[in-house]
Amino acid sequence: MILARVEGSLIATKKNDKMTGSKFLVVRPLVVDSPSARELRPGASTLVAVDTLGAGEGEVVLIVQGSSARLAAADKNTPVDAVVIGIVDTVDLGKNNLLYRAH
Repeated sequence: MILARVEGSLIATKKNDKMTGSKFLVVRPLVVDSPSARELRPGASTLVAVDTLGAGEGEVVLIVQGSSARLAAADKNTPVDAVVIGIVDTVDLGKNNLLYRAH
């Protein structure tokens, strides 16, 4: 699973028929870059994920990829590689609450 922040959304008017009705989000994975890290840092790349929960820009989400993403999609035969499966409320690293859900 991957922690990521929603950077924005994506609209594709022409797409595979199985993707009709899907909401797409542009997300940036978040990383903990050292054992003593006190914060999550944005990764270098972005990816597109299907949103199954109604996440919004700025929220931190939990993403699955690969076969797990296909299982999380409405139809196991949907051509999807990343799916939002959770909206994160808090992340604890050691004694630090790092983030709270955006409202």
